[in-house]
Amino acid sequence: MLDLIKSLIDFILHIDHHLAEIVSDYKTWTYLILFLIIFAETGLVVTPFLPGDSLLFAAGAIVAKPETGLDIILLCVLLIAAAILGDLVNYHVGKYIGPQAFSGRFKLLKKEYLVKTQGFYVKHGGKTIIYARFIPIIRTFAPFVAGIGTMRYSRFALYNITGAVAWVTSFLLLGYFFGGLPVIKNNFTYVIFGIIFISILPPIIEVIRGKKKATTAK
Repeated sequence: MLDLIKSLIDFILHIDHHLAEIVSDYKTWTYLILFLIIFAETGLVVTPFLPGDSLLFAAGAIVAKPETGLDIILLCVLLIAAAILGDLVNYHVGKYIGPQAFSGRFKLLKKEYLVKTQGFYVKHGGKTIIYARFIPIIRTFAPFVAGIGTMRYSRFALYNITGAVAWVTSFLLLGYFFGGLPVIKNNFTYVIFGIIFISILPPIIEVIRGKKKATTAK
């Protein structure tokens, strides 16, 4: 398990080198590999640790090299589809197991939690689904909770597509146009750290604000 964690950390921090190796070894199969990673990161509740933002940025930087023979438009379309499909599966999994999870058999999962979740998504659902795309871990659980909260599917689908297009195109094109710059190319690991830090900054700020409000209320 420890070796797996170390391998994952190494993959994320040196994702540019690992992606270059994947492209070199698997050529056009790279499309499928990246599709599956993005799908798993967004669609499977058990794999929120997979790289998302950094993978998209690095993929854009790699594809920008003519020698790879890969097409940025095709990759963009495929990864948008992977992100949409991932959230779609996650939503239906949440919807399917939600009623069972809150049936009363599990003491920690009370019916009132489901009602509160439903009310939250009725009020903030769209914004949550779109914003969650840009926050690691949370983007994996947001569609799952939306399914449990029984957000109307048509509403979820609209925000799912909007969020997927915004997320994939922004990071992929940022990598495509700027990933090859010497200052970024020579400090890619630090760039990855920066992407991770910026991604987790919003929830950290919200936690701090929540604690301040709680302290003030006392």
